Amino acid sequence: MVALRGKEIDAFLARPDAGRPIILLYGPDAGLVRERADALIASAVDDPNDPFSLVKLDGDELSAEPSRLVDEAMTVPLFGGRRAVRIRAGSRSFASGVDTLAEMGVKDCRIVIEAGELRPESPLRKACEKAKAAVAIGCYPDTERDLTKLMEDELRIANLRIAQDARAALMSLLGGDRQASRNELRKLTLYAHGNGEITLDDVMSVVADASELKLDPIVDGAFAGRPDIVETEFAKAMIAGTYPGVIISAAQRQAAWLHKSALAIADGQPASAVLDGGYPRLHFSRKPAVETALRNFSVARLAGIIEQLATAALDTRKQSTLAAAIAQRTLMAIAANAKRRG
Repeated sequence: MVALRGKEIDAFLARPDAGRPIILLYGPDAGLVRERADALIASAVDDPNDPFSLVKLDGDELSAEPSRLVDEAMTVPLFGGRRAVRIRAGSRSFASGVDTLAEMGVKDCRIVIEAGELRPESPLRKACEKAKAAVAIGCYPDTERDLTKLMEDELRIANLRIAQDARAALMSLLGGDRQASRNELRKLTLYAHGNGEITLDDVMSVVADASELKLDPIVDGAFAGRPDIVETEFAKAMIAGTYPGVIISAAQRQAAWLHKSALAIADGQPASAVLDGGYPRLHFSRKPAVETALRNFSVARLAGIIEQLATAALDTRKQSTLAAAIAQRTLMAIAANAKRRG
């Protein structure tokens, strides 16, 4: 079984094994999947923009004719050189094409497959884990250690230091999606260019919450009573490969924050002070949706939603095949409930 973990992944990505040209990248961190795929393609061909060197295929289309994978991988480039095939897996299986290709001995071609979360029994994951010519690499949200390394790498490139309080704040705003985190770090280093050191004010002025960046519309839509937004944004998240449990976790954090804020307002604190205070600060673009949520739900109802989300989180873990349906149903129920104020 060839499923890499930990330092094995870093070693493989730094120097890919030519004997394992079929590489499956899967998991809930769509940004990390894309980043690793980009790196593998860049080291596989001389020019990723050359259509004769790099072929891009859609997994769902490939499922109708899995043999096309073999044809593309075995094609000799018209003008010589190395070649690569990049596949974006969808909901349909093309595992039979991977099985056939793995037995044929691919030369001078790298096949990179990008997928979302895949269960251990998924045909595509099983095919890549069992084949000697393939490797499967899971892409999960960054740990604190991963984020520290990512931050230090970007700071070193920009020749910048960072204050301790700024570092702590920055760490709390990163994670969930590797590309979003890297983009926020590069935006920050550009903002602080020439200053020598990044301060807390720099972080709070520039960095969005990259861990929630793509989930905010779903969560805010639910608590603001907008099932149409929940449905649309949830579908986008599923296409991007976001794990449903991550969305429920974001909703749990928001419910807890709303509950705490509702208690403060009930004790006489102005709503504006609640929204403008606290840490991390609420991004200005979210204030209208959050204000609506606080008008929609009482303290008691928010407590009930916290319990509802806790049940959903448990159910998504127990019934992974139904995780998406459970998460969407729960969020749609919150959105419908929001219309009944009080």
